[in-house]
Amino acid sequence: MWIDGAAIGAKETREVHDPANGELIGLAPVGTATDVDRAVSAAMRAQADWGSQPDEVRAETCRKLAGVITQNSGELARLLTREQGKPLKGIGSEFELSGCAAWLGATAEMSLPVKVIQDDEAARVEQHYVPVGVVGSITPWNWPLLIAIWHIAPAIRAGNAVVIKPSPYTTLSTLRMVELLARELPDGLLSVVADGPGVGEAMTTHPDIDKIMFTGSTATGKKIMAAAAPTLKKLTLEMGGNDAGIVLPDVDAKAVAEGIFWGAFLNNGQTCAALKRLYVHDDVYDEVCAALTELANAVPMGEGLDENNVLGPVQNAMQFEKVSRLAAAAPEEGGRVLTGGSARGRTGFFFPITLIADAKEGMACVDEEQFGPLLPIIRFTDVDDAIRQANSLDVDLAASVWTKDIDQGREIAERLVAGTIYVNKHGEVAPHIPFGGARYSSMGVEFGIEGLAACANIKIYNFAKA
Repeated sequence: MWIDGAAIGAKETREVHDPANGELIGLAPVGTATDVDRAVSAAMRAQADWGSQPDEVRAETCRKLAGVITQNSGELARLLTREQGKPLKGIGSEFELSGCAAWLGATAEMSLPVKVIQDDEAARVEQHYVPVGVVGSITPWNWPLLIAIWHIAPAIRAGNAVVIKPSPYTTLSTLRMVELLARELPDGLLSVVADGPGVGEAMTTHPDIDKIMFTGSTATGKKIMAAAAPTLKKLTLEMGGNDAGIVLPDVDAKAVAEGIFWGAFLNNGQTCAALKRLYVHDDVYDEVCAALTELANAVPMGEGLDENNVLGPVQNAMQFEKVSRLAAAAPEEGGRVLTGGSARGRTGFFFPITLIADAKEGMACVDEEQFGPLLPIIRFTDVDDAIRQANSLDVDLAASVWTKDIDQGREIAERLVAGTIYVNKHGEVAPHIPFGGARYSSMGVEFGIEGLAACANIKIYNFAKA
């Protein structure tokens, strides 16, 4: 671990294994609530000075951190591939590290200037943004380094200190990245405490952590919200998404297939805003199914360090078992397996891309967020009913409409419930575009000026003139 400017060991460790082949990668420390206390105390001391630094100093620091990521991306990418399973090349670990550097660089160029609300003969009223204080970051295993930066960059840029707890499934790569970044910062400004008994609870209930940023499941987000309530922490929660796509009858199936495919299977489907329910009009249903099947059968899957592979394993046993369960239940519930459907007889958590045709609402693979390489395809004839079905669940990060008629796409987009509605693409995020969900999928917003402002408090100066 890295706490208060120093490497900190632990009394206990646990083994970390490569999800592609089961090989032992290394040992991760097991953190404790005492480690959290130490990290938070250091963060409070460091933040007192950091919060008073000029805006340009904080901006230049984010630029410097982007350089640190770039300089060490080779080491971090290989460690990430071994630990998380995603391929090194393509839209894999190297892509994730380039995103980390890009996000830090983009955040450096954002600012929260003073806003003059009133300036007349009676008064001058100014709105300032001031740091929240200490931010606790809790990150997941699917994009562990990028999501850590999504938390760290705006928090540091806005003048806060950060204590981060990585997922127990992807501890090693996060520990190493945070160490590299923290060495360039004042001691205590950025610390990382590995998961262990009581660590999550210690963070969410700690009286001196002022804000929690969390990315993960809705169920865990609810627990964090309840735990944080007694200390009235500010919260940014990005949670589950069972995101729908609607394909209208005017599309060219082959033209849209690749966008739909990667909208669903980027990072092996282990992405919060991935396309997870596909509603296709009867007129083009068979053509879309055929085009997606052809793509699925052509994508090489295997160990991530082999540069020929485009997809890797499911990251952990729990998620592998969930995808296996949903795939096995689909034929029993009336679904038709187009490709995949069961795990191959090989070492590691490999599950083939699985397309389920003739899926219907009420099936487990439709109603549950799969978070893996499985996509149910639902036939419709009435677009109003497709919209109803798309809106029928309560975890809505994103949705998409696929059509040649942009006006009709906009009309349908206005009726869909989600934080982001895409037309003729799905899942794209960018540092300058605010991102958040609807209903049970999120609380608050990330990215853009709005995400930066979420890491600050508003302070008003009201000067009387008369």
